[in-house]
Amino acid sequence: MNGSPNREVATLAGGCFWCLDAVFEQLRGVERVAPGYTGGHVPDPSYYQVCDGTTGHAEAVQITFDPKVITYLDLLNVFFSMHDPTTLNRQGHDVGTQYRSAIFHHTLEQKKTAEDEIRNLKESRIWRQGIVTTVQLLDTFYTAEEYHHQYFRKNPDQSYCQIVISPKLAKLREGFLARLK
Repeated sequence: MNGSPNREVATLAGGCFWCLDAVFEQLRGVERVAPGYTGGHVPDPSYYQVCDGTTGHAEAVQITFDPKVITYLDLLNVFFSMHDPTTLNRQGHDVGTQYRSAIFHHTLEQKKTAEDEIRNLKESRIWRQGIVTTVQLLDTFYTAEEYHHQYFRKNPDQSYCQIVISPKLAKLREGFLARLK
């Protein structure tokens, strides 16, 4: 599955999709970020079904980007910096398989890049615990309900946004300032 001509698509899951949406929309070369669900067995699930933890789906974002401006590896570097890839089915207080760390590749090249990056991170021993991020072929991506799109931008004063997302954006500015729009 490719984006428009000269564009690529990446699909990543690393906890709440509100966080990933807020982070990736800040990056130069990223043209669109869509929150949604993937990796499960229930067709066209709702947010409430996914939150129930019985659909097998992960909350994920699908990122359309210009690889001449930002590479897939650049996106993975941001991804691994913005969530904890060592906690199985959990990010902070968000617990359940829907919050797992996963890379859903669109091409064999993306698969290889993701596997190589995970191997490099394991060898670097940045994290004491092992990386649990899975790499799997994207099957179907279901776009989330409209109110989830740009959630942080629309709800910056909401407590979850202040407590969880704002610190991630500060970390993004600190570590990836040159990549920001």
